[in-house]
Amino acid sequence: MANSVMPESWTIRHFSLANPVGTDRSNVPLLLRRLADQLEEFGPVEVQDITFGTEVTDSGYVHAITVYFHPKSSDSTAD
Repeated sequence: MANSVMPESWTIRHFSLANPVGTDRSNVPLLLRRLADQLEEFGPVEVQDITFGTEVTDSGYVHAITVYFHPKSSDSTAD
């Protein structure tokens, strides 16, 4: 049996957003603005992935975004 090396492991944070009930939940530009505002509120982060999904409901489309990220370290120089 060959020696196997344990891969490096790390934790990533995530959050999901959809437009609130009572608004036009299918409004993608509004959702993207809310996403940008939320990311700015967090401060410096390194985004690893963003997923976009749509649920079809009786009242129409509901779009949602999930962002996977980690905070940038103070010694990080990559933008």
